[in-house]
Amino acid sequence: MAQVVILMGSASDEEKVAPCVSVLKDLGISSLITISSAHRTPERTEQIIAEEEARGAQVFICAAGMAAHLAGAVAARTIRPVIGIPISGSAFGGMDSLLSTVQMPPGFPVATVATDKAGARNAAWLAAQILALSDSELAERIRAAREKMKDDIEKAGAALSERYK
Repeated sequence: MAQVVILMGSASDEEKVAPCVSVLKDLGISSLITISSAHRTPERTEQIIAEEEARGAQVFICAAGMAAHLAGAVAARTIRPVIGIPISGSAFGGMDSLLSTVQMPPGFPVATVATDKAGARNAAWLAAQILALSDSELAERIRAAREKMKDDIEKAGAALSERYK
């Protein structure tokens, strides 16, 4: 059972979305990643949502560029949380994707993160926080990971200061 389902609008999005899978794995969260397009394969998108909800998926993460309607198409078909990752790739540098993902009608929200790899990482962290609401062990893993980030920054700062003494 995948707790988080990650849908990409195109195979070309894989490099930008891969950090999402890495964060989920590091936190011990099961995920499924696949490709489905809101426009080219709407039936496939609907089928994936229905099948994965039946298997117990709790959160959907959707990455798409340009018109970026994938997250909205998923939000229209589920009441589970949907997180959108806008993908850059057009002449507009991702701004079109960002606006398409964030501007949803009332009642069909999409939690929208930053574009590309940074957004992919934060989508995973947000999904983890949602899941941690009912999983105290996961909540502790998130706290430990944040503590490690803090320690890593402090060590890097000390090392840098030491080099310039």
